[in-house]
Amino acid sequence: MSAQPEHAPAPPPAPAPTAAAELLARVRKDPRAAQWVPAFEQDWAQALEDSRHSYSLTPLHQVVRAWKARLEAASAVDAFIASGLDDSDGIGLEDVLGARP
Repeated sequence: MSAQPEHAPAPPPAPAPTAAAELLARVRKDPRAAQWVPAFEQDWAQALEDSRHSYSLTPLHQVVRAWKARLEAASAVDAFIASGLDDSDGIGLEDVLGARP
């Protein structure tokens, strides 16, 4: 008998061990690098600390997933802003990803 209910969704696959380094390289090439590199490094440092205390890689995986989503969405966001459409009813990425407590 399984310890998990059958209806529980499978967890997302773990990012590759080099995913954080690859993401940081992509962030450094982005036009927003001046703001995003320190933010990524701060998120990563906090995730490392959380991982040390919890003995879990989950915080690190969450940072990789969140920043990957940011980078993938950046061009769509830029296009939306350039279009001049009203964005006053937007929501934060953290709300979309469910990262807020």
